[in-house]
Amino acid sequence: MPSHNKSQPSQRQLRVGEQLRHIIADTMQRGHFHDAALIDAGKVTVTEVRVSPDLKNATAYVIALGDENIEEMIPALNEDAAVFQKEINRQSSMKFTPRVRFVFDKSFENSQRIESLLHEINYSEKPEES
Repeated sequence: MPSHNKSQPSQRQLRVGEQLRHIIADTMQRGHFHDAALIDAGKVTVTEVRVSPDLKNATAYVIALGDENIEEMIPALNEDAAVFQKEINRQSSMKFTPRVRFVFDKSFENSQRIESLLHEINYSEKPEES
């Protein structure tokens, strides 16, 4: 019998997360927000949505394209979470509409930092030509 790692999301969680990511991204593209901070919500990319095992909570990881101020947008997105929940309810056949929470996806920032550090190492350790 295969061992099931509880820290890994189930196939159902992954499938629901991907469905939610599409619905949330689609909703952002259309706009219709009351908060001025979300005027450029179409420039926000939803990189991943992680769903809790009971499917009642979802965390949407987002980044901003270009110069958008994601620090201002995250609280506004969380304030307007009802807009996303209404769309999820309308577009999915889920028994319960998960509560959505938005957070900044730091994985891209971290990978850029690692890339930069590796780049610096490459230049500083080049052998001298003789």
